[in-house]
Amino acid sequence: MDAGDLLKQVRLMPVVVIEDARKAVELAHILLEAGIGAIEITLRTECALAAIENIASAVPGILLGAGSVRTPQHFASISSAGAVFAVSPGHSDSLLAAAAAQRMPFVPAAATASECIKLLEHGYRLQKFFPAELLGGVANIKTLSAPLPELRFFPSGGITSANAREYLNCPAVACISGTWFLPMDALNAGDFETISRLAREAVAIIKD
Repeated sequence: MDAGDLLKQVRLMPVVVIEDARKAVELAHILLEAGIGAIEITLRTECALAAIENIASAVPGILLGAGSVRTPQHFASISSAGAVFAVSPGHSDSLLAAAAAQRMPFVPAAATASECIKLLEHGYRLQKFFPAELLGGVANIKTLSAPLPELRFFPSGGITSANAREYLNCPAVACISGTWFLPMDALNAGDFETISRLAREAVAIIKD
């Protein structure tokens, strides 16, 4: 259940840790208006599934996914809530089996050549690279992609406005994910004006 086709138009994936599901719909609208067509709600808070449900029902125009997927049971839960893709910080045989059983487009993560090859054997050409900066960043992606030209990477972790363009200029990178344009203090305070400004600045970076 490779997610490459589903996400082929996505260059910037906002990773959202949300603590108030009531803010999810306005956030999704703000991102769409800024030119960001996808959103990843991480399963790190108790209200994450409610946030996914709210967005799915109120903002059908955004490509809605769930991140931090780490148990097989998560696939059924996020599908029921309305998510159409899943992202994990790693992978396991049980997660791959659950994604297949649920027929859920999935972005599993790999950090080494052996992990990349294992995921390729399961049909995953789009793979998350996490934590990107701690694993060597763009230099390591280039090193891995040389003997594995089939791969496209979805780096996450440590990406900022200062290095986003470097990642996107790498031919092996399909899209990047980040939080730098979604500060938690602004989201918790409902400061959508700041988020809108930062989101538009992020879109400008990826279009340069």
